[in-house]
Amino acid sequence: QVPLVESGGGLVQAGGSLRLSCAASGSIVSSNTMVWYRQAPGKQRELVAGITSGGNTNYADSVKGRFTISRDNAKNTVYLQMNSLKPEDTAVYYCNWRGKVITPTGITAFDSWGRGTQVTVSS
Repeated sequence: QVPLVESGGGLVQAGGSLRLSCAASGSIVSSNTMVWYRQAPGKQRELVAGITSGGNTNYADSVKGRFTISRDNAKNTVYLQMNSLKPEDTAVYYCNWRGKVITPTGITAFDSWGRGTQVTVSS
């Protein structure tokens, strides 16, 4: 597996912005999809935004027009720019990354999850 490290979470007032980052370690050969999920207390984990290797993006209806997913292949990093935050955006945000990585034994597929970063939006 490829280790993922999320950062950028924190406490912000409603209407504010945060940018989350998810950095991958390793010799990544290709990235299939990179997806941000979130899980609020007492709720199921839900997809927030995803981006494919071709650059196609998709968003949950609840964040369309407010959140933007992007990536920097040279830095092996995917970002989630979150604007106009609402209290209902409060959750732990997780990064999921699927692709292929060079290992000592050759090229292998990976499907990695980060540990999550807390986003809290106060009203």
